[in-house]
Amino acid sequence: MNKVGFIGTTVLLALALLVSTMFVVDQRQFGVVYQLGQIQKVIVDPGLNFKLPPPFQNVSYIDKRLLTLDSMDTEPMLTAEKQRVVIDWYVRWRITDPGAYIRNVGLDESAGAMQLNRVVRNAFQEEINRRTVRELISTRRETLMADVKREVTEAVKGEKPWGMDIVDVRITRADYVESITESVYRRMQAERQRVANELRSTGAAEGEQIRADADRQREVTVANAYREAEKVRGQGDAEANRVYGEAFGKDPQFAEFYRSLDAYKASIGHKGDVLVLDPQSSDFFRNMRGAPTRR
Repeated sequence: MNKVGFIGTTVLLALALLVSTMFVVDQRQFGVVYQLGQIQKVIVDPGLNFKLPPPFQNVSYIDKRLLTLDSMDTEPMLTAEKQRVVIDWYVRWRITDPGAYIRNVGLDESAGAMQLNRVVRNAFQEEINRRTVRELISTRRETLMADVKREVTEAVKGEKPWGMDIVDVRITRADYVESITESVYRRMQAERQRVANELRSTGAAEGEQIRADADRQREVTVANAYREAEKVRGQGDAEANRVYGEAFGKDPQFAEFYRSLDAYKASIGHKGDVLVLDPQSSDFFRNMRGAPTRR
């Protein structure tokens, strides 16, 4: 049993030792083999590789994909006309030489991002100091980004190369600092309010003018209609008087009696009407005292 256990233990140790000498490099990574703290070799191609077991050799991995660095602060920068602006930017970069990167930058991607952020910010500050807000926002924005990319590339390709390539530099937002932005918004709001009040005043004046014109037209229309109505009424009354005159002229006594009836209707034709007259001597009731006689 002791012999079998010894053999099993030996086999397990041998397998563990064999496994510790193997490592796999992914297609998205560089494999860096260290020997006693020094870079022994860099594995670029993906696949299975071998090394000495720890502690003689160790392996670390660095990303070879295209990386993105976004701006990490919102500190304002001064333009050529001394305006304080805040910009957001990003940089696309990748590690091309792991050995130079580890020696001059750091052991992982975060170390490169920290140093690259400082260099990019300084380049943006220098270029923005030379330009106005108008150039920054519209006319020379592409030129500014190209100049920043050139300066950053020169910095990482200097006497001690960083082992990386700068693929692109872009500005995603350029704006005034918050205090200036609020002031601009207030001025814009006041201007829009002034224009709105002016439009309301103009609309109210035009509305009053339209209403006055409508009232005038209504008065003219009513007056014309009243004039035409009175004209027609006058013509009707004249025609009625003519007809009455012709009819009553044939029998004056009947006409007098008919007019008396109209007078009675107008005077005592309603409930509660009272007349204080002498029916025997008053001419008002003369036609009621006897029937009219024809002549």
